[in-house]
Amino acid sequence: MIGEVPNTEVGQEFVSRRLAHEAGVHRPLQAGICGTKVSAAESIVVSGGYKDDEDYGDVIIYTGHGGRDSSGNQVSDQSLDDSGNAALVTSYLEGLPVRVLRGAHSGSPWAPTRGYRYDGLFRVTNYGRKLGIDGFLIWQFRMEAYDGTPLPEPTQQETLPAARGSVDTGSGQSPSGNESPERVTTTVQRIVRNSAVKRQVKTWHDNRCQICHMRIEVPGGSYSEGAHIQALGSPHNGPDTTSNVLCLCPNCHVMLDAGAIVISNDLTVILGGVEQGALSTHPRHVIDMDCVRQHRERWRQD
Repeated sequence: MIGEVPNTEVGQEFVSRRLAHEAGVHRPLQAGICGTKVSAAESIVVSGGYKDDEDYGDVIIYTGHGGRDSSGNQVSDQSLDDSGNAALVTSYLEGLPVRVLRGAHSGSPWAPTRGYRYDGLFRVTNYGRKLGIDGFLIWQFRMEAYDGTPLPEPTQQETLPAARGSVDTGSGQSPSGNESPERVTTTVQRIVRNSAVKRQVKTWHDNRCQICHMRIEVPGGSYSEGAHIQALGSPHNGPDTTSNVLCLCPNCHVMLDAGAIVISNDLTVILGGVEQGALSTHPRHVIDMDCVRQHRERWRQD
């Protein structure tokens, strides 16, 4: 299960991993990452098992799995072929949330004093490889809490290292900022995108852009974006179905959304008024022609 677990609240404590398992927060009884490359990561446990982990509350630098001996020392390089590491890469590529369970340990001011605590949904915002403390290559994943996720009370304050450099304002001085910014309560209505719909379309096309045919390769996988032909928001109100979604590279996605690219009734791609060739198709991916026409009419110039 990706995302929140029914009947479980952020901050809920568990005496043991067995109870966290029974609640569905983190299913493995030993592994720190739950998930596979195909399914993405459901959850992780942060409990001080890896020396290179860094915990800043709403940001976690999480060390991937593999390469350790029974004493917890890194004795070999880590690989993205590892099931857990591959799962976190998929979570990054697909933009899927990951549940975080923190366990008691002395290495983090954000850890619970005993047992385990569910600390909400985080997203993988970056990942990369580096030489770890024990001298072997490790993979690390930057995890950031979703907006609105309550932070636990720290036992001591710890902050992220300051970023190098500053923003040039043109005056020769760095912006002073605001130590006490005004808090404004707002209510936001948003359309929930069914990620399973986009993932299905991207799977059919093997992450290859249906317009320019590019397949973007990254360490551990490939990247593409699911683009709605007829926009979901008002006043367009397009359906969130596979027939209204294309598998595109980021460039073509932006051009489709901005009307630089439109599609004719025979599925010819038109860029800037010039025909570019046929849209790539898949036998199981039926395109909704009403959505295609709505998109084209929306950006019609005459």
